[in-house]
Amino acid sequence: MTRATAVPETVTIHVPFRIVKRGGRKEMQLPDRVRPERTPDSTLVKALARAFRWKRMLESGEFATIAELAEREGIAPSYMTRVLRLTLLAPDIVEAILDGKKGPEVTLVRMFEPFPANWDSQSSELTRLVTIQEPQTLP
Repeated sequence: MTRATAVPETVTIHVPFRIVKRGGRKEMQLPDRVRPERTPDSTLVKALARAFRWKRMLESGEFATIAELAEREGIAPSYMTRVLRLTLLAPDIVEAILDGKKGPEVTLVRMFEPFPANWDSQSSELTRLVTIQEPQTLP
């Protein structure tokens, strides 16, 4: 029996990026020709998380009304109702938003606009907004 080529114990991978400060936090910046495959909108993701948290709090009976919960959270009841509407989005749309597989035109302000309650209607109406982004490869 012959011994195969030895596998090196250390593997070095070169990833071209630089660290930049944005608003007091550090962010990884890739070269211009490279774009990450998935970039979730943190504002929209945060709003979805709040919406489902508030919905759970209301359904559990912890708070009797939206006004009561809004007062506890220190926000306007009208804003809370707009955010709570996000819980009515179809699961595939929520998943696309969380995975970052949505078009850049899908923003929190855009999602506050009226949309149908029926999931099939949502999908057909929002198809132009929620598009699966194809991964971009290096040339």
